[in-house]
Amino acid sequence: MSEKVLMKGNEAIAEAAIRAGCRHYFGYPITPQTEVAAYMAKRMPKIGGCFLQAESEIAAINMVYGVASAGKRVMTSSSSPGISLKSEGLSYLAGSDLPAFVVNVQRGGPGLGGIQPSQSDYFQSTKGGGHGDYRMIVLAPASVQEMASLTIKGFDLADKYRMTAMILADGTMGQMMEPVELGDVEVKDYDKSWAVTGTKCARPHNIVNSLFLEPEELEKNNFARYERYKAVEENEVLFESYLMDDAEICVVAFGISARVSKNAINEARKQGIKVGMIRPITLWPFPKAPLLAAAGHCHTFLSVEMNMGQMIEDIELAIRCKRPVRLVNRVGGMIPSPEQVLLAIQDADKGGKAS
Repeated sequence: MSEKVLMKGNEAIAEAAIRAGCRHYFGYPITPQTEVAAYMAKRMPKIGGCFLQAESEIAAINMVYGVASAGKRVMTSSSSPGISLKSEGLSYLAGSDLPAFVVNVQRGGPGLGGIQPSQSDYFQSTKGGGHGDYRMIVLAPASVQEMASLTIKGFDLADKYRMTAMILADGTMGQMMEPVELGDVEVKDYDKSWAVTGTKCARPHNIVNSLFLEPEELEKNNFARYERYKAVEENEVLFESYLMDDAEICVVAFGISARVSKNAINEARKQGIKVGMIRPITLWPFPKAPLLAAAGHCHTFLSVEMNMGQMIEDIELAIRCKRPVRLVNRVGGMIPSPEQVLLAIQDADKGGKAS
């Protein structure tokens, strides 16, 4: 049965995780994601689940590793500095091919930075997160509804591919309130014959491990893992295309930056400027194909970000540097305004007509 309720983005993640079958949460409070932990602390004991505030972020991610090894749905959440502390554990999860769900509600940085929203962890999440050759599935919601739906999607993708799936949200998404439609979730039954659940003398022992001292064996595992990553890139790309059919300027943005950009695009369209937007929903795998297609009819790309231009590199690679990519940004916890994005669109339109 479906119901619509007014919720904070952080609360929507927590409730969606519970409905997706998560019964184990390990975390540590840090602004602006603390509501995830607070919600879990209230709800988990009532449904027979486990909430544990660990002594540190490092402890929390290693608890996630333990439960994931047993094949159970498990999650942790944090914000930027906390995710950095979890980065070794994220690499261990990847090296052991374990499914897990991680939430990063970003704040400004580097260092302790500030508690205002940011998108400055793009590189950290999309290029791995810790040491070694690996990937995480990275989902970028642009509404409270997507905070819920992408959480459910994230658990499924993690189990399907035996990977870590991460929600990469800015602090605005975590703190804002919107109506969310919540319903019953069909928890899919994925093969977890690899899990360490006790043999009862019925099968050989399973071993969960990321240590391979023989280089040939480690190489074999890495090659096999990247075959799985290739399947993710082929099958799991998510994006929104907005007014792109006749667009001559393409805005690329995610999270709150995309919502701001959509307002600017609507105003620019009223002024006769042919502009549209491609919003990556999966930051990894990145929507390369639609961006490359857009390079065939757009003369300029605008990357709207709350960082110093981290996504620009992926846009340039996707379009094979066929068109210029301009940065429209604010940093340090500041959010681009529709007026700022509109001015950049108008400037790109003038430049395109001049050429």
